[in-house]
Amino acid sequence: MNEPPVNEPPVNEQLNEDQAQFLEQARAFIEQRLRGDYAVDEFGFDPELTETVLMTLVRPIYRSWFRVQTSGVENVPLEGPALVVANHSGVVPWDAVMTQVALLDEAHRHLRMLGANLVFATPFVGDLARKAGHTLACHPDAERLLTEGHVVGVWPEGFKGIGKPFTERYRLQRFGRGGFVTAALRAGAPIIPTAIVGAEEIAPMLANAEPVARLLGLPYFPITPTFPWLGPLGLIPLPTQWRIHFGEPIRTDHYPSDAADDPLLVFDLTDQIREQIQQTLYRLLRMRGSVFGDNPAD
Repeated sequence: MNEPPVNEPPVNEQLNEDQAQFLEQARAFIEQRLRGDYAVDEFGFDPELTETVLMTLVRPIYRSWFRVQTSGVENVPLEGPALVVANHSGVVPWDAVMTQVALLDEAHRHLRMLGANLVFATPFVGDLARKAGHTLACHPDAERLLTEGHVVGVWPEGFKGIGKPFTERYRLQRFGRGGFVTAALRAGAPIIPTAIVGAEEIAPMLANAEPVARLLGLPYFPITPTFPWLGPLGLIPLPTQWRIHFGEPIRTDHYPSDAADDPLLVFDLTDQIREQIQQTLYRLLRMRGSVFGDNPAD
């Protein structure tokens, strides 16, 4: 039997070193938190907590559960503002979280998402969203973040997207009045149409129990093959394989300063973005094989 190289530490010893390093980092992080030696911005964003804890917790889901593949990352600017506009689906908005991981890991940019009132009105979830860098979906916040040079994420379909029935999968819902386009025009930020394939199948919504939704004050109450029959376990998403494609940017910096006040221009750009995402979804769907298997590369 061949002896291991003298300079190669045994596996158990290497594991012990890794564990010790992890524990040391965790200890230093906790001590720093207890001292209050960390900074947050005016929106409550805590980048160190986001990178060290929050993204570490969801990264295994990104890599091992959904096995997310990304493409078009080169379309995301290395610095300066950008507005990521994506399709929305999946009953629970895992697509937004996975996009945040993709941009941090692949483009090394923090995604500052614009969320619905319900997100920030929900105990614990709202505080967590603020710490992760997100804010209310309103014009002033969007414009301010873009003007300051951040990558901002918006899902214009809103609850109509994540709460749509499975029979309407990968068919984009209405994009509203294009407020996100107005913010991008005022900040001169490029708009990046983003298509996400895989999220539609994580929780096929068979019906919406509207009376229950009204009783609970929710936009919808999903009936899926597993929920509510299995209780909280029914909310565990199916392990579909995902593809996130960041499309070619649509520039806005060449428009005149008053372009944001032109409703026809805003409508045209909104429609162009929606159509680009829809066509990319169709292309990605034609390319993929099994919902749960390996997606072919470009």
